[in-house]
Amino acid sequence: LSIAQKLYQLVGGSATECDTIPGRQCMASCFFLLKQFDDVLVYLKSIKSYFLNDDDFNWNFGIASAAANEYKAAEEALLQIQKEKYRRDYTYLSWLSRCYIMNGKAHLAWEIYINMETSNESLALLNLIANDCYKMGEFYYSVKAFDVLERLDPDPEFWDGKRGAAIGVFQLVVAGQETREKLVEVIAMLRNTSNPQVE
Repeated sequence: LSIAQKLYQLVGGSATECDTIPGRQCMASCFFLLKQFDDVLVYLKSIKSYFLNDDDFNWNFGIASAAANEYKAAEEALLQIQKEKYRRDYTYLSWLSRCYIMNGKAHLAWEIYINMETSNESLALLNLIANDCYKMGEFYYSVKAFDVLERLDPDPEFWDGKRGAAIGVFQLVVAGQETREKLVEVIAMLRNTSNPQVE
């Protein structure tokens, strides 16, 4: 990867290529490999108008945007991807789920999980949903994800996350920002556990 990064930099930084589309793509690739996503976006944004319907460009732009915490732009770019092969890829699904959660659309991330077959990837996505939703105050979907994780693996961290997210749902109900029906559902999830602390 180090050699590839240096070659991208060599081509992208050359006097004959630096202001061309391929030169800017090379510099974006160089910074992508260095994980300097703000720099990636400088180059990709400068050539975006030439690649509006290009799945490879939208993939790179979407992931770089998400990695730079520009979740709205990332979601838009990822949703423009048409190739089914890309749309089924776990990397795509996990980044799109994160974008949905960060953009206040946790229910769409949950739908992605629901539509996946059970696998290591679906468990990794469930973990991402549980933790990102918790971080963003989307406690209802966080508790749902932690509930599934805890039923699959009685790890105390999953119980702690589930319990914390349940408290978050309760606080949102008290504040009038969540429905009582969801609290009833969360209480049922808490009761349906083998953890001795449930009492």
